[in-house]
Amino acid sequence: MEPGSEMDMQQLFAAAQQMQDQLMSAQQELADAEVEGTAGGGLVTATVNGQGELVDLTISAAAIDATDPAETAETVADLVLAAVRDAYRAAGELQQQKMGPLAALGGGMGEVPGLSDFFGGGSVPGPAIPGSATPGPATHGDEPGGPSQ
Repeated sequence: MEPGSEMDMQQLFAAAQQMQDQLMSAQQELADAEVEGTAGGGLVTATVNGQGELVDLTISAAAIDATDPAETAETVADLVLAAVRDAYRAAGELQQQKMGPLAALGGGMGEVPGLSDFFGGGSVPGPAIPGSATPGPATHGDEPGGPSQ
């Protein structure tokens, strides 16, 4: 072992410990944070925490048309998907803001846990949001099982 290499290792371990502390702090901030996504001009609001868990979903009574329940159900389903996707996009942006380069160390969401399972596996339909790994809002016919699959 060369003289001074022990000091280099101590500095390396100290830097690694500092990065781990920063990562844990950022993860806790994310766990405590919540972001919202909306669709239909606020008719549907989805709330996701910074760890990518859907924690609340609100559907306005104005989204319901009692005279056409079948069309209303389809429209509400599309709005829910779009709001959830918007919330996941916002959670991903929050993660990048809080963790920045630390996200590459494995503490980041990258892909929201369970997102692909939630939407039936594979990629999520809908146009991509530029600069994001999260797809954009669904358009009519893009829902799972629809003609675009």
